[in-house]
Amino acid sequence: MSIKVTNVKMNYKNFTALKSINLTIHSGEFVAILGPSGCGKTTLLRLLAGFSKPTEGTIFIDDEECGSSNKLVPPEKRNIGMVFQSFALWPHMNVREHVKFPLLHHKFVSETLKKNPNSRVNKVLDIVGMKSFVNRMPHELSGGQKQRVALARAIAPQPQLLLMDEPLSSLDAELRMEMRREIINIHQTTKSAIVYVTHDQSEALAMADRIVVMNNGTIEQIGTPKEIYCYPKTEFVASFVGKANLVSGKWKGNTFTPTAGSCFNKWDGTKVSQIFKDKNLYPVRPEQFTLSKEVTGNGIIGTIQSIQYQGKEVHYTLDVFSEEWVVHDRFFSNYSIGERVYITPDTVQSTLNMVVVK
Repeated sequence: MSIKVTNVKMNYKNFTALKSINLTIHSGEFVAILGPSGCGKTTLLRLLAGFSKPTEGTIFIDDEECGSSNKLVPPEKRNIGMVFQSFALWPHMNVREHVKFPLLHHKFVSETLKKNPNSRVNKVLDIVGMKSFVNRMPHELSGGQKQRVALARAIAPQPQLLLMDEPLSSLDAELRMEMRREIINIHQTTKSAIVYVTHDQSEALAMADRIVVMNNGTIEQIGTPKEIYCYPKTEFVASFVGKANLVSGKWKGNTFTPTAGSCFNKWDGTKVSQIFKDKNLYPVRPEQFTLSKEVTGNGIIGTIQSIQYQGKEVHYTLDVFSEEWVVHDRFFSNYSIGERVYITPDTVQSTLNMVVVK
């Protein structure tokens, strides 16, 4: 199933939730819609599901117009599955009944599944690891188990499109990691297209084939996880995904000289977006810097302001010529608040191809 969103706009009275959205989702693709609360990502998901129609623009599913200001194909007439943030389980049905329900009532269920729904139920529950809980009621399940049932119910009728609205936000950290693996396995097993709404950048980076970064009702950037992280095109993407340092300085062609350094500090900016060049900024991820107590020829002096120990690494906040830089250093690094250190680009780990030349 392919989806094409063309010039879609969504108004709510005096508020514009979506502003001229253009997006194509290919068959079998896992697309994460990433952004902060209120950016319009859930509104876009509701339009894809058929819960509402756009104020302007058109939504096509497999080249068929399904949503416009004059037309709305309802959810039950779209070959989709939906997983909600709140699980949305029915209190009077056990696990088996939840998974069997769409097999009996979903419009697009194949005749093969209709003839032997119990076999499909067993297979789906085995996929999500809930085969031994078939007779449990929702109130007898943990949060992670409820989410597995919601996933099983959504994939049971083999929909061509699976829509997920922040399905892991109510789970604790360990369960979220476990459920990420389950969703990736489900995607690989079912081959359905998935549109996954989240505000959690780590979820999007870990699972998606492509990420759509949204802000204030618009799309800031679309790309693979590597493209979004390594080559942000706007200040918002750089700061929202990975919390990049926006270093000030001067550009000359594709060469950047940071204000905080000397004239000998020159960084290659061949792949840096023109938006940053126009504003005399250079995006640098926290892990692209290393710290040293030793004087280095190209090192930039900074003073450590705060320290956060994270186990595998240490997060340092530094004052660098009145700018605040964040550096993620190795777990065995040992610096103190108030200590002056030298900051240099890590040319080995750099994902922005940043280099220092004389």
